[in-house]
Amino acid sequence: MYHLGYSNSKYLKFLNKMASIFSKIASGEIPSWKIAEDSRFYAFLDINPISKGHTLVIPKKETDYIFDLDSEEFSSLFAFAQKVGLAIKEAIPCKRVGVAVLGMEVPHAHIHLIPLNSESDLDFKKEKLQFSTSEMELISKSISSKIKI
Repeated sequence: MYHLGYSNSKYLKFLNKMASIFSKIASGEIPSWKIAEDSRFYAFLDINPISKGHTLVIPKKETDYIFDLDSEEFSSLFAFAQKVGLAIKEAIPCKRVGVAVLGMEVPHAHIHLIPLNSESDLDFKKEKLQFSTSEMELISKSISSKIKI
């Protein structure tokens, strides 16, 4: 099979060189509801949340698999996520902020931070929530105002 004039192996190499959707979000090429950002990491609301305040935290450096990050980058990503998680806990009524790393849907390392009131809230198979643009903006501002970076 050929894609854009490439054989399968060349097409896969071509795809691997393309920026992930998360890289495009972090660079501002695709809009997002930003929660926090520094020179190496970016946090934004998930557009298909399983709970109000569901946030994704990514390294700006494009890396597919979270365990391929070097130790320092890995530790720093989780330290950044901790600050975001504390802000979520302060802004969104919940008992805990759950942490999940799946990495199956987008080829870019990312951490899900999910406000929880019970263990069953951390279920990616349940129906995704829908919020209006104004609601997403309000949630984003509520969380980002609590960030201490």
